[in-house]
Amino acid sequence: MAIYLTKESRVLVQGMTGAEGMKHTRRMLAAGTDVAGGVNPRKAGRTVTFDGRSVPVFGSVSEGVERTGADVTVVFVPPAFAKAAVLEAADAGIGLTVVITEGIPVHDSVAFTAYAGARGTRVIGPNCPGLISPGQSDAGIIPPDIAKPGPVGLVSKSGTLTYQLMHELRDTGFSTCVGIGGDPVAGTTHIDCLTAFQEDPDTELIVLIGEIGGDAEERAAAHIRDHVTKPVVGYVAGFTAPEGRTMGHAGAIVSGSSGTARAKKEALEAAGVLVGSTPTETARHVLAVLAGLGGGTREGAPA
Repeated sequence: MAIYLTKESRVLVQGMTGAEGMKHTRRMLAAGTDVAGGVNPRKAGRTVTFDGRSVPVFGSVSEGVERTGADVTVVFVPPAFAKAAVLEAADAGIGLTVVITEGIPVHDSVAFTAYAGARGTRVIGPNCPGLISPGQSDAGIIPPDIAKPGPVGLVSKSGTLTYQLMHELRDTGFSTCVGIGGDPVAGTTHIDCLTAFQEDPDTELIVLIGEIGGDAEERAAAHIRDHVTKPVVGYVAGFTAPEGRTMGHAGAIVSGSSGTARAKKEALEAAGVLVGSTPTETARHVLAVLAGLGGGTREGAPA
């Protein structure tokens, strides 16, 4: 099994006919994703061929849903059009919208995540690599050839670290890897993914990757302490970052102890999470915990 994305998912690509949309649609198809169509009002009625596979282009998300039964969209449109793209997907009844676009104004992200949530559409991102359930489906820009199906669920703020942990654990495999993005506003949080992985019978261990700035990891730690019984291994990026300086990737501002890597590590460890000091050490922790699993729960987890 997997969370959010399975082999049954039917995917529309908003912005498929642009350069990035074309490149990553080809990659998604090669990974086995059921790409049902693209969306571009100016090119409606055309088809695009990817390595012998013809994909139709629809004039709107609602037309694509009506014609194909699609339930997922991946957004590759420019920042100025991202809000409209997400609102359109939500109005069409799409269940999952993956927003790859970076550089979206924060007020637009606030608006479209609230709008989508009120209509039952889950947003992953913005400014994220998307998600992959290896062997089933890949929605976004995550390379499909760096992991196989397996027992580990991964949720990460960082796209690069998502790829690195997938590579480190490529022989172990993953149920689903979710890159939630590092922007100040995220449609899906660590806690959302922790909850889904806790409920997924085929996820045996969860990896949580965070980074400096904000309090998302501290809130995730409290959720783990109270609600997660499966083992969790963590990593926090940014131990070498200078305090008091704005960090570019997430717009993270480190003030006092709040938001620092050390504070996040301590909060996670207090919740029973084994936190690695490097990605490689984090992967070793995962392997050690999996080797020792005998059907019990995480130490200190709720009964």
